[in-house]
Amino acid sequence: MGAIRTPREKWIEEGLRALAAGGPEAVRIEPLAQALGVSKGGFYGYFRNRDALLAEMLDTWEREVTEAVIEQAEGGGGDARARLARLFAIVAAASDGSVISVAAELAVRDWARRDEAVAERLRRVDNRRMDYLRSLYRAFCADEDEVEVRALLTFSSRIGTRFIAADHGGRSRQEVMLLAREWLMR
Repeated sequence: MGAIRTPREKWIEEGLRALAAGGPEAVRIEPLAQALGVSKGGFYGYFRNRDALLAEMLDTWEREVTEAVIEQAEGGGGDARARLARLFAIVAAASDGSVISVAAELAVRDWARRDEAVAERLRRVDNRRMDYLRSLYRAFCADEDEVEVRALLTFSSRIGTRFIAADHGGRSRQEVMLLAREWLMR
């Protein structure tokens, strides 16, 4: 019986974890192999070099934070508010080790500040996400200005809440986020 190869997806997932932890500079073949408990030779069975891995990591991240999340939100049916509630739950449940984690999001955003190709991809991802949010809010908001504001606030809370260190008047951050979600869905 031949040796079992580490699946391609495991290399990509581990690369995304390294990216989230230390940026693109932290995505190195030898440390990834060590984290996976394998030799680095298996890497070259899937990827011609580190740049190929980085490109596939971005492909995976883009697919997972856009189409995969949207499919999950849409999958349960219901009206726009029900899908929006599902979307909030999906995003809130994303653990720090997942592809759709805030840590991975922030790492890609930081990388995009230094790499125009990554910045272009990020623009595409952000536009897709905003378009989806607009479509949900349009279902119950007639005013296009209100649709845009709600979509921006929703998206901004996803990205920016990690940077806010303020206390919330006796409420937990989770309680405030739930209040914000309720407000956005009314």
